[in-house]
Order: sequence, then C-alpha cells, then structure tokens
Amino acid sequence: MTDKTLLGPWIRRFLLEHAVDERNFSRNTQLSYRDTLTLLLPFISTVRKMPVDRLTVEDLSTHRIYQFLAHIEKDRHCSGATRNQRLGTIHSLAKFIGRHSPQHVTWCADVRAIPFKKTAKPVMTYLDKPEIDAVLRAPDQRTEQGARDHALLLFLYNTGARVDEVAHLTVADITFGSTPSVRLVGKGRKTRYCPLWPATVAVLKRLVTDRAPHGEVFLNNRGQPLTRFGIYNLVQRAVEGARATTPSLKAKCVGPHSVRHTSAVHLLRAGVDINTIRAWLGHVSLDTTNVYAEVDLEMKAKALASCDISDEVTVKRRRKQPDLIGFLHRL
Repeated sequence: MTDKTLLGPWIRRFLLEHAVDERNFSRNTQLSYRDTLTLLLPFISTVRKMPVDRLTVEDLSTHRIYQFLAHIEKDRHCSGATRNQRLGTIHSLAKFIGRHSPQHVTWCADVRAIPFKKTAKPVMTYLDKPEIDAVLRAPDQRTEQGARDHALLLFLYNTGARVDEVAHLTVADITFGSTPSVRLVGKGRKTRYCPLWPATVAVLKRLVTDRAPHGEVFLNNRGQPLTRFGIYNLVQRAVEGARATTPSLKAKCVGPHSVRHTSAVHLLRAGVDINTIRAWLGHVSLDTTNVYAEVDLEMKAKALASCDISDEVTVKRRRKQPDLIGFLHRL
C-alpha cells in the first residue's frame, strides 16, 4: 500500500496545503472543512470496520458518501442546506486529490458527479419599524448588561453587520469624529465601511471607554469576547422581552441575521439605491440584494394601490347594465 492510496495524508495536505497555503480560506471556511471531515472519517471507519488511519482513498466510494449524506439528514437531523455544504467539502477534497494524483482521476470524477440536493429557500424574516423599536427598548439600560445589549442591537440595526463581523469587532475598527464610521471585515476578508448614527456613537463611546484599541467591543460578563452563540442568545432574550408589548413578534422567528434583513428592507423603503445597499451589506452580487425588493410586503402593497382596478371594474359593470336591462325588457 503506497502513501498515495492512504486517505490520511491527503486529508492533512487538503486542510493545510490547500485550504491554508494555496487558497488562504477564511478561518470559518477552514473550520467548516475540518468539521465535515471530523464527521465523515469516523462514519466511513465504522462502515468499513477499519481504523481511521488505515482508510484508503477508494474506501471513500460514492455509495458510502451517499450513506454519509443520508446519515447527516436522518440521524443528525440536519437540513438539506447543511447536507449540501458537507457535500461541497467532499467535492473539494476529491478535486484536490484528483489534481495531484492521476491514478485517482476516475474516482474523483465519480465523487464530484454526486449532485447537490435541491432545497427550498427559507422565508426571509425581517421586522417592521414598531417591532425593531420594541426589540431595541427591551434591554434594561440601567444595568451594565442591558446597556451592552442595547448597544449591540442598535449596532446590528445601524450597520446590518453579520454576527461574525460583530463578534470580531475591535475598538480600533470604530472611528469617532466628525464622520463616525465602522470598519467591518466580512466574507472573503472583504472590508467595507459603514456610517454610524449619533445614537449608535453615543452608546458605543460609553461601552469602549478606557478600552485598548486591539480589544473586542462586545464582551460577556466574564470580560471575554461575545461568541456568535452569545450574540444569538442576546437577540433571542431581547425579542422575548419585546413580545410582551408587540404581539406581532410572536409569529416571527428572529435571530441576529433577521436584524440584518431588517436594515436592508428599511433602507430600501427609505429610497436608498439598491447598489448602495449592496455595498452597505457587503454583498458580492446585486442578485443577493434584490431579494429584499422581492420580500418587502409594504412596497408590494404600495405597488398594488398604485394600480387599483376597482374603478375600471365599476365602469365595466355600468357598461354591461343597460344590455342586461334591455335583455329583460325583451323577455
């Protein structure tokens, strides 16, 4: 058995040589690749009844990959989108091995021929103005934790930032002055700048007083940076508190990304150019930003009102009425 047939060395090269050195993927992408392989290798080992370090490339057959994908959905109760994400990693691994090992080209083609599953797009959730106002009022700003929660929620609404961007935001990323702004590093390490409202500047100044420039802005009760899960729980806590005064929130599943959607929809309603919104949110393509125009019910209602056909229907009825009366007289 040569080194090129063993799967272990290929996994190591894929994670270090390909993901880090060649492609320089973001930390989140590297972790996603790692997590997929952490699930895949023990599964294949169990099916083959063979130690992980003895698995070969051919052991990762299309049949076993299909079994693994079914395991992801049925046993782990993952969505179709997660299933497709795991398959994308396997495709990348097969492409990497096939490119460096001609003897595995046929195997690579078979694996990469496994199709992605068509999945329904999830319904985009956004909040109307009274609803987001209720969420912003929910934290008790008289307490230290409540002041931090309010500042984070207001920052999310102001910038439309992704939760990962907020979790890694540092004091140095915020510029106070005549034109306050914040530097956000998004997907693919793309950098963008967003202006800040005076209200956002005020709460952020109080939050970062006497902080080191390299320190994170949003900290937990132990003084450690908030994680993505901590931010999610924070938003959930605020929404739960706001539901007491705003019943419409009870029918909505709201998370940090919902606040991002809310920012985009409200910018669109305010008449902001769609290309400006694209740059504001850090989208690569306008197609992604155009989704907000498709889901905004208020704009659709205004469009419907602008082409009201009730008068036209009335005119048609009036035109038909004399003919009906004449017909009755002829009887």
